[in-house]
Amino acid sequence: MSFLAPLFLLGGLALAAPVIFHLVRRTTRERTVFSSLMFLLPSPPRLSRRHRLEHILLLILRCVALALLAVGFARPFLRQAPADDPTAALPKRIAILVDTSASMRRDGLWQAARERVEAVLRGVGPADQVALLPFDRQASVLVSFEEWKKTAPSDRAAFALGRLAAIAPTWGGTHLGNALVTAAESLAEDDGKSAPGPRQIVLVSDLQAGSRLDALQAYEWPKGVDLLLEPVKGRRPTNAGVQLVAEGPDAVRAVDAPVRVRVTNSPDATRERFKVGWVRGGEEGAGEFLATPLDAYVPPGQSRVLAVPALKGTGGAVQIALSGDDEAFDNTAHFVPPAQQRPTVLWIGADVVEDARLPLYFLRRAFAETPRVAVRIVAVAPSAPLPAGDLAAASLVFVTDAVSAELAASLRAHLEAGRTVVFAPKKADAGLEATLGALAGGSPISLREARPSSYAMLAEIDFQHPLLASFADPRFSDFTKIRFWQYRKVDPAGLPGARVVAKFDTGDPAWLERTVGRGRLHLLAGGWHPEDSQLAVSSKFVPLMWSLLETSGGVDPFATQYTVGEAIALPAEAVPGVVRGPAGAGGALEAGTGRFTQTTQPGLYEVTAGARSWTFAVNLDANESRTAPLGPDELEHLGVPLAKASGAATVAGQNKILLQGIEAENRQKLWRWLLAGTLAVLLAESALAGWTARRRALATTEAIS
Repeated sequence: MSFLAPLFLLGGLALAAPVIFHLVRRTTRERTVFSSLMFLLPSPPRLSRRHRLEHILLLILRCVALALLAVGFARPFLRQAPADDPTAALPKRIAILVDTSASMRRDGLWQAARERVEAVLRGVGPADQVALLPFDRQASVLVSFEEWKKTAPSDRAAFALGRLAAIAPTWGGTHLGNALVTAAESLAEDDGKSAPGPRQIVLVSDLQAGSRLDALQAYEWPKGVDLLLEPVKGRRPTNAGVQLVAEGPDAVRAVDAPVRVRVTNSPDATRERFKVGWVRGGEEGAGEFLATPLDAYVPPGQSRVLAVPALKGTGGAVQIALSGDDEAFDNTAHFVPPAQQRPTVLWIGADVVEDARLPLYFLRRAFAETPRVAVRIVAVAPSAPLPAGDLAAASLVFVTDAVSAELAASLRAHLEAGRTVVFAPKKADAGLEATLGALAGGSPISLREARPSSYAMLAEIDFQHPLLASFADPRFSDFTKIRFWQYRKVDPAGLPGARVVAKFDTGDPAWLERTVGRGRLHLLAGGWHPEDSQLAVSSKFVPLMWSLLETSGGVDPFATQYTVGEAIALPAEAVPGVVRGPAGAGGALEAGTGRFTQTTQPGLYEVTAGARSWTFAVNLDANESRTAPLGPDELEHLGVPLAKASGAATVAGQNKILLQGIEAENRQKLWRWLLAGTLAVLLAESALAGWTARRRALATTEAIS
């Protein structure tokens, strides 16, 4: 038997009242007249007998009445087996996401995550389907639904835990959005065919604030899939991290300039004083500063930028380290100073260097030196002998005047080897027609002077071309302010297979591109010098020239700073080659491989190809240092439905039991029978009490008489 209001059972304490009343001896109220007691000696009264219970049956009836009344107010009912829930027995389909990002390297987190996964696996039913998916930047399948189904039910949990024991946290960033999308799609693709029951994602993670949720911004969460959060906490609250402050590609930076780093401290930190300085890379002496470190005072929840002086005269790899922190996983920053590239651009034309009316003058100023690139422009007259070394070193060649047949053949071979030649004739004559034909690999191509009545403008520009992709944004795509006073008219049929990159508003081609061997031949019908156009004085000229240089391979798109998991775009000269990274990371680069993706660990990587080598640094994702808890409401705002946690589920279960009890009590109404029994007992008690009183009165009367 159960009770809806069990506190009313405390009314059973009233059972003591009848017992107490029966134990109390009442003094008689009868008075007897007696003579004076002055001649009698006083004596204390003696008890003739002890207090004892009398009228036991009457006492029992009174106690029973009170007990029935207390039980009735407690609203008793008899529990019955509830009707089976039609959805309770349906098999579930569960995807367990286990965070293996770098932030899970904190003390105690990975062990707590494994214990939480074990608890989830032990609680699934034999008909449930489970998949185990670890994730950092991307989610991978550790145990698939098919493998789970093929394993015996008694061995499934041990099988999944064995797979989990074989992995450990990586150095990758926490791309939580990508992982949730992957898990949701794996559950949604089944559409309830193999498991018609609930579908749920169980997320075991430290839920740090640095988790990236970008993938959820435009994602429509599938219906019927909810997310259950199983957060884990580290043993130590303090976490500070150090990261390099990113610099722009054109930032002016001297060789011995200090390195700027940012030190961040978690909001719940208990420490706020740290030291930052250079340490030697590798295990040996990794914790010893090579110079006097900087003191960093960083209050909880804040960050500070420090300038670490450049270190000189140390052999081997060095890195910037942070000391004084409880968690060491994000306390190192690897740094490689960017090296200035020096590409060669070859100019073949009869231009005077300092003549502001000629194209070479503007080209030299477009290729101004930057900390990243210092362009070497070699100007050669068409009739002068061409140094073989300059031609071999030049990835980009400009031709503005007619050249000899021998030089044209050399340029043709240069094109076929994969280089870029820009043919920008200053006029139309037979010599330039022959030069263009030789570069294209055929007979001379007709060129005619075109002089519009007022001016011509560029129209029908192909912004899908790699050279013009940077102008595709509507803010930069306006070329109508560039006026061409004259240009050279060329028939596209003379360059079969050529791509028209841009046209004039007259319909004539303004820019043609044709593939020659592995190289590219560009024909500019109009020049950029003032006699031809306003192109050189427009804002489009400088980025256009740099785009030509970069697409020709003159400037390597090779940076020196990357994050873990980021693909590295390698220079063409680096393939084939060998990559050597920290702790054995890296490997051989085969021909045709333009990207290196095995940046799985932070540290320095060196690419070697023949006599050349390139070094780049791979660091931890800066967001991994943001270890403060992520609010669940941020996931809900992105449309992710959260399931009730275990505590809330327990409360819901208790509420369900209470509702079932109320329903059973309303149906049985046992309190009515208890009240009826109470009235019956009270009637019996009243009758017995009256009979007892009459009998006692009769006995007293007989005694007096």
